[in-house]
This record gives sequence, C-alpha cells and structure tokens, in this order.
Amino acid sequence: MCASLIVSWDDYDLATSYRDFTEGGTFRNHDPSGRTLYGAEVMVRPDVQGRGVGKRLYAARRELVERLGLLRIRAGARLRNYHLHAERLSPEEYVLDVVRGRLADPTLTFQMGQGFRVIAVSRDYFRRDPESRGHAAVIEWLNPKLACPTDWAGRDRRFLLDGE
Repeated sequence: MCASLIVSWDDYDLATSYRDFTEGGTFRNHDPSGRTLYGAEVMVRPDVQGRGVGKRLYAARRELVERLGLLRIRAGARLRNYHLHAERLSPEEYVLDVVRGRLADPTLTFQMGQGFRVIAVSRDYFRRDPESRGHAAVIEWLNPKLACPTDWAGRDRRFLLDGE
C-alpha cells in the first residue's frame, strides 16, 4: 500500500510534522498545482517483504512524478532503529551514521537504495513513535527530467554521499 499527495512545498518547511503534511491524515491539503509529491506512507505486508514489492512501489512513485511533470518526491523517513542508539547519538548523528554506512536503518537505508537523499532531520515528525523517538530524516528524490543544478544547491553538506 502506498499513499501520496501533491503539495506546494513552499507551504511547509523541513521541520513540518507528518500530521501537518497530511492535514491530520485527511490529505485535504492535496494541491494539484504543487510540484512535490509527498510520500505519506508505504506499507508492505510482512509475509511478502523481501520480494521486491517495496521497490516496485517506489518505482511507481517515481514514474508518477515523471508522468505528472512534478519536480520531486519528498517524505519523512521514519528512523525505525533510532531507539537502539538514542542514548549515545543525536538524531542527526544517527542519520549521518546511516548515510555513511556505519549503521543500517531498515527504512532509511532502503529508501536511500531507491535513490533518495537525506536533506534534513525533523525532530518532531512522528510525535508518539517510540522506535524513532519522534524523529525522521527528510528525504528527497529529484526528477532527472526536470531538476536543474539549483535544485541540488543549498543541501546540508553533512548528508551528502561521497562524490556528491
């Protein structure tokens, strides 16, 4: 299952919560004139995980963005294993360790493998999630058919992969 909506990113900032991005889960803030597909949810039944279903869902999102002529996909990557490291790492340090390959996070590592890049960390994204302690990495995939160098400019350099 995959749920998305189109938003005008200028109406939000990188610290916006999931609740605000989805207008309390109602998606009433869908804006067909926006240029950003907000990836609100992806779920794969546990009995079919590891069979490429998630990869196909992410590929379908990328195809949708290209077909609709949108600039990008942005989403909040739930930091599923952060609770295991929270006593010694800040959310930003945890994300940096995942980006650098020193740690693996089931959600963020998968999403990075689908071409997403971390652009920020939101500290109050999932308010009551004990595993992520409420935090998420803000991730982005840019449509290669539309993106220009200025769309990559200004990213937090800490989260860039080697060679970017």
